[in-house]
Parts: sequence; C-alpha cells; structure tokens
Amino acid sequence: MARRSLVFACTLALALSSAPLFAQGSVWQVDASHTSTQFAVRHLMVSTVRGQFNKTTGTVTWDGKDFSKAVVDVVVDAGTINTREPRRDDHLRSADFFDVAKYPTLTFKSTKIEPAGAGKLKMTGDLTMRGVTRQVVFDVEGPTDPLKERNGLRVGASATTKISRKEFGLTWNRALEAGGVTVSDEVAITIDIELVNRPEAAR
Repeated sequence: MARRSLVFACTLALALSSAPLFAQGSVWQVDASHTSTQFAVRHLMVSTVRGQFNKTTGTVTWDGKDFSKAVVDVVVDAGTINTREPRRDDHLRSADFFDVAKYPTLTFKSTKIEPAGAGKLKMTGDLTMRGVTRQVVFDVEGPTDPLKERNGLRVGASATTKISRKEFGLTWNRALEAGGVTVSDEVAITIDIELVNRPEAAR
C-alpha cells in the first residue's frame, strides 16, 4: 500500500510539474494588413490568371518555439476576392463559383504540422470552401525568427498548396471550340501570413 501511494504521489507531482508546459501556448493574431491569400489558375489553356482575397484573419495558438505543436485557424473573406477585373470578380462571387451570399467565408483549420527539412513544414488540415470540407496539405516555409518590437513579437511564414476546385463544388466551366476549357480545375493557393503576439491576444 505504501509503495502504491508513493507511485501515485510521484505521478501526481509529475503531472502538476508538467502542467505549465501545456499552458505556455499563447494566441497569435493574424495581422490582416500584412497577410494575403492568393490564387492562380490557368485560363483558356494559354495563360495564368492570378488573384487574391483582400481580407484574411484568424489565430495561431503557439508557444513561440516549436511550430509543429501549433494550431492554425484561418478565415478568408470570400467577398473580398480581387482579380483586378470587376465583372470577373462579380462572377466569382456568384453562385457559379464561391456563392458568397450563402458561403461568405473560406476556412482552414490545421490538424497536424510536421517538420519537412530546414525551415520547412508540412501542414495538414481541413479546408472548407463553398460549404465543402476537404483535407489539404500545405508546404510551409518559416516561421521566421521572431522580431522583437515594443508592441510584441512578429513572425512570418508562407504556405502553398494545390487543390481541385471541382472537389469543393466550383464546377462552372465552358468548353472551347478548339478543345479544352475556359478555366482549369487545378488551383494553386499561396498564403503569405504575418502573426503578432500581444498580451491582449492571449486574453
């Protein structure tokens, strides 16, 4: 009985001493003014159209050291899509594509982050677009070393992936007389993100 009590006491002490390790993670805010979500898609089989969403927000829960233990939660405002052509942007906001009246945001929530070489990571998570959720894997470069500022800490990272838009219900297209289609199925996505850690962000 004494031995069992000693083991229990040691286990409890270890658990209590380890508890702060799990509490060290703080909430880093996505700095929307220095973050962009961009995309590129082939048009008419001959060129690439590039655009972006002008508003990306979210949080990353992270201890500031080991990013493989971070939890990433990003929200993209679908209505802010910008390809520098108003008529095309209106079409992309319509039910043919993002249907922003019904699905105003795109979201990404990480489920696993793994090292992938010096300064590189593989980030797996759930991407939700147009009400459809699919697992995607981002190749991440960074995060950069934190920059100490008067207002807190900042880091930056860049994440890229490729998706099939049809898998998310974005199926609109038009066949070309010479063969092929107007818009390719594959879409390249790049998120250049800047995070800031301030005391109020952890509250």
